[in-house]
Amino acid sequence: MRKNEYLGKEKRQYVRLDTVFPVQFRLVSVDGKINLSDWLQGFTSDLSKGGICLCVNNFEPGLLQLIKEHKVKLSLAIDIPFLRKPVDVLAVPVWTREKAGAVNKCYIGLSYEKINSAANSRLMIYARGKKLFVPAVLGAIILLGALLALNGLINMELKKNNRALVKALTAVIQESQAVRQKISDVNKEKALLESNIQALESRIKAADYERLKLKSKTQTELSELTEQSGRKIDDLSNLIKQLTMEKEELRGKLAATRIKESVIVKEAARIEEKKAVIEKANFDAMYQWIKVHQNPRTGLVVSFEGDNDISGWAFTYDQSLVIQAFTNFKDFERARKMLDFFNNRAEKKDGLFLNAYYANDGLPSEVIVHCGPNIWLGIAAVQYTYKTNDKKYLSMAESIADGIIDLQKQDAEGGLRGGPSVTWYATEHNLDAYAFFNMLYVLTSKQKYLEARDKVLDWLVKNTYNKTDIPIKRGKGDSTIATDTYAWSIAAIGPDKLESLGMDPDRIMDFAEKTCSVNVFYTKPEGDKVKIKGFDFAPERHVSRGGVVSSEWTAQMVISFKIMADYYLKKNIPGKENSYRLKADEYLLSLSNMIISSPSASGQGANCLPYASQDFVDTGHGWFTPKGKDTGSVSGTTYTIFAYYNYNPLEFKD
Repeated sequence: MRKNEYLGKEKRQYVRLDTVFPVQFRLVSVDGKINLSDWLQGFTSDLSKGGICLCVNNFEPGLLQLIKEHKVKLSLAIDIPFLRKPVDVLAVPVWTREKAGAVNKCYIGLSYEKINSAANSRLMIYARGKKLFVPAVLGAIILLGALLALNGLINMELKKNNRALVKALTAVIQESQAVRQKISDVNKEKALLESNIQALESRIKAADYERLKLKSKTQTELSELTEQSGRKIDDLSNLIKQLTMEKEELRGKLAATRIKESVIVKEAARIEEKKAVIEKANFDAMYQWIKVHQNPRTGLVVSFEGDNDISGWAFTYDQSLVIQAFTNFKDFERARKMLDFFNNRAEKKDGLFLNAYYANDGLPSEVIVHCGPNIWLGIAAVQYTYKTNDKKYLSMAESIADGIIDLQKQDAEGGLRGGPSVTWYATEHNLDAYAFFNMLYVLTSKQKYLEARDKVLDWLVKNTYNKTDIPIKRGKGDSTIATDTYAWSIAAIGPDKLESLGMDPDRIMDFAEKTCSVNVFYTKPEGDKVKIKGFDFAPERHVSRGGVVSSEWTAQMVISFKIMADYYLKKNIPGKENSYRLKADEYLLSLSNMIISSPSASGQGANCLPYASQDFVDTGHGWFTPKGKDTGSVSGTTYTIFAYYNYNPLEFKD
């Protein structure tokens, strides 16, 4: 009875193990002083705080009999994986059970007589942990699967909503373009009617003058008037009457046209209000796309989503744009994470940053050093400094500037080569440098930056603004046309300064538009075709591929159109101001028509822009557009956000 009560109690406390671990044991005398056998091998089966169930294969019958007769005790050395030394135990046999088979298993129930209490507690923790491990792992797997499924459903819903947003924007753009065409048509109709009325009024005035002239003759002269002259007066009166009727008819048509215009203008206002809401939602989704692609470890953002050849690459120039986007939207923590990477971790060469790094681990992906990306990174750092008054990264910007100035000193004319290891000179890098040095001077008041800025400007005047047929050359000794040099001349130097240098900002913009603007059909990833108007990388006539719209370079031109509009607003020339604003709006509307939904799961279906309207085509400047018809571009997306919010990265603006 006593034995059964004990066994029942202990068995209820046993913790069944999902794995076994080895136990060495030997038989000792009841007083525990004499070893009655050598060390033998067994395995745990069940475990409780008061004892253990030992499993032994092919146990010697004589020894088993001693245990059955309770004439021995067992000395155990239990090996637990997380303990450095085995746990020593002295135990009393309580019961035995034999299982015949290939290995003749024998189960021995033991009650602890001596065991270290701390070791016993660790044994129980391990046993319970092992018992819970499999269910916990299975639970974790099930939970992870459920979370992944939920995340998949959320992503599907996000993609669905964002695609719907893009479609809604495309539809409202078409409505907007249609109503604009209606306004244009009604304005032409109105202008024609007004012109015809004016012509009739001139004819009526001339006929009336002729009639009055005849009637003003003296009585003597009138008496001498021939019948023909009388008829002439009657004809003139009839003509005046007829012309007056025609004029009144035209005035009626004009009034009807003005009513139609009023209706269309109201319709346009309604559509514009609707477009503004949908457009804002799409641009917010574009900014979200940038945010979700920021790597949590490095802070970097992958430049192109969709081109496997440059998968994971984060180009330094693109990072500078994203830093400014985060800064402009007051996401300062995100901006700091990126700036910290360059300030603390990024590998350098010749004292300057490399052109590209891997977003995942920050290792170099393109071990080339060019001035442009470094200058743009410096611009991002000073824009952050200006907007936050946090000077943590100002020294990094100044270090970049000092490296650029060292290069500038190597040129007798004060220009900048493309990088430490190249010989070519690019107008765009020198324009970037002009803006960068100017901003640094504003922040620090250091004379060296003012001198460097003015040297760059002198170089630009001598080498790129000195040709009559082409307003701006691509570089020193290079008359190739590059659209970005036109946009950035306005954005970096400004129309006022250009005029003082003898340059005509209107001619710069007009030349760029006439030479590099293209109308093309863009096929969206889902197959829809839309007609878009934008700026090519180079004049269409210079490349055999046909016209290609660059999202980034078109956005740069939009910013420059807005700068020109503000310039003429200050000069109180509303005609030119309005003309430039309409151009900016037209090209930005066309860019909105290029918005696509992110193709990747990480993009969560958020909106972005492709780098260009065609993939993998020659830009005309030594590189190709990325591969993939649905490849999202950080530079194209970010610069278009800049254009929408009228942010010029090349100047300080409160």
